[in-house]
Amino acid sequence: MAEVIKIKKGLDIKLNGQAEKIYVKAPRAKTYAIKPGDWHGLTPKIIPNLCDEVKVGTPIFYDKYHPEVKFCSPVSGILSTINRGERRRIVEVVVEDDGKDTAESFLKGDPASMKREQIVENLLNSGLWPTIRQRPYTTIAKTDGSPKSIFISAFDTSPLAPDFDFLLKDSEEDFQWGVNALKQLTEGRVHLNLDGRYPSIRTLSDIKGVEINRFKGPHPAGNVGIQISKLDPINKGDVVWVVQPQDVVAIGRLFKTGLYDPSVVVALTGARVEKPQYYKTIRGTAIAPLLEKQLKEGDNRVISGSVLNGVALDAESGYVGFLDSQLTVIPEGNYYELFGWMMPGFKKLSVSRSFASTWLTPNRKFDVDTNFHGGQRAFVMTGEYEKVVPMDIYPMLLLKSILVNDIDKMEQLGIYELDEEDLALCEFVCTSKTPVTQILRDGLKAMRKEMEE
Repeated sequence: MAEVIKIKKGLDIKLNGQAEKIYVKAPRAKTYAIKPGDWHGLTPKIIPNLCDEVKVGTPIFYDKYHPEVKFCSPVSGILSTINRGERRRIVEVVVEDDGKDTAESFLKGDPASMKREQIVENLLNSGLWPTIRQRPYTTIAKTDGSPKSIFISAFDTSPLAPDFDFLLKDSEEDFQWGVNALKQLTEGRVHLNLDGRYPSIRTLSDIKGVEINRFKGPHPAGNVGIQISKLDPINKGDVVWVVQPQDVVAIGRLFKTGLYDPSVVVALTGARVEKPQYYKTIRGTAIAPLLEKQLKEGDNRVISGSVLNGVALDAESGYVGFLDSQLTVIPEGNYYELFGWMMPGFKKLSVSRSFASTWLTPNRKFDVDTNFHGGQRAFVMTGEYEKVVPMDIYPMLLLKSILVNDIDKMEQLGIYELDEEDLALCEFVCTSKTPVTQILRDGLKAMRKEMEE
């Protein structure tokens, strides 16, 4: 058995609304969408015209600066709508489902016997290449490069995260096929990282051709960025690729069947959900059918992803993110609380142990809302960030270097290893209410622009 790597720094946020381990087949939505905003640095160019017919796997847009990277329809039907935001930026490309699932055909065969170029071409043609992202910058992997290693994190420690042991229990063979394809894309190792807090993940512990590592500790132990920093740190010029478990399964099914399989499992979680559970659905599904008769009365915030770094959605017109395996619903915090910090706080979550709940009921789960409990204040040194970031970096100094756009200092302070999810806890515990993750993304954009010019 692999040695367990213990993570000591971090914070587990205990929330109500964990998904019950039952599968429910989601109602078929009328529309499905791919959102270019799910990928950093993507400039989409539409391929079909409005009202054109498409199949499952038909390209509907591509990256303007990397035309070989295509994004394909998850259902068959008609390209019905292109929703735009500010400055006519494409927000969503919507396909109206015809329910027939007519599909394009792609290369079929054992990837272990294929050349690297064949595997890359098949992933590009099927629209699955965008499931492979690269660090640094967390952008779509470049097709002309080879990473020093590939990482798959098969567990998630973020609040109310889906249980991948349950989620992948019937997909071991497809996962192995996906691993076989990924192995052909790098001369380095493929790291499969499992949860060391509990008995080994039965569904993945026998996967061949990977280096199995186990991690134990509080969140963010399940973040792939933390795992990379412990196993294969990123220095200037290094490239590491990252693939999520369900995407590995989709890649395996592509080579096994010759078809693009857009099916995914999404965990519907959160305190404002009547019956949290797992839904078998299709990538990019409209969330309205999933939320029907599931939302409790009141003002709710629907999030694609986790509460720490997910994206807020409209409950009536939103779509699940292409790379997300979780929907979370929590209460909105549209209220003002006079002298809230002076109250005993029997039902309040406190990181600093200021409220009675932290020492009277240490194992209590909470209904956390979106209220900031105060306004933005001066950005001061508190030492709180360092308690929740298990990496050899100085988060406060890094963020200040980003604010003054000091490229050299950002590089010296370790920005290459980070993604928003790695500093999301810093934003949660921040006494200054500083938008930490947005600052980090601005810094990553600046670094990428500087390095690629």
